[in-house]
Amino acid sequence: MENHLVLIEAARHGDRVALERLLAISQPDIRRFAQSQCAGSDTDDAVQETLWLVYQRIGALRTVTSFSAWVFSIVRRECSRLWRQMHGQTELPADDHPAFVYRPEPELREDLIAAIHSLPDRHREVIVLRDIREFSISEIAVELRLSREAVKSRIHRARLMIREYLED
Repeated sequence: MENHLVLIEAARHGDRVALERLLAISQPDIRRFAQSQCAGSDTDDAVQETLWLVYQRIGALRTVTSFSAWVFSIVRRECSRLWRQMHGQTELPADDHPAFVYRPEPELREDLIAAIHSLPDRHREVIVLRDIREFSISEIAVELRLSREAVKSRIHRARLMIREYLED
């Protein structure tokens, strides 16, 4: 376990060799977890996407001890995303925005797009991460280097601003 912590810490600080080794060591655990969370044919896709996301975002991980929980939350989210995609719940035209997949009414879609674009950057980014990219509160906190409470507060405030915008 100590070796894993050293690899995680080195990877967080940009050591590419450590990151590649960490991914190779972690892949069997990721695969086992994906097999328990995903529909059978989605396992390989979930593993691949999880490895890619870890590769891209390892620098945002706050503590080495949260690595396993962070990776498993990515696997769960990817399995869920793949299941929805398989059941036709996420396919959109290329020029459409994924935030509005469940909103077929064009006027509402346009209003939601405008409402999200009207948000200040710090509120827009938490809404995009939470409601569009489906990050957990903890993942958003790691990504944005905020406390969980700050993330929850921003999400709440952003949703209120969207509601106010739509009521006007």
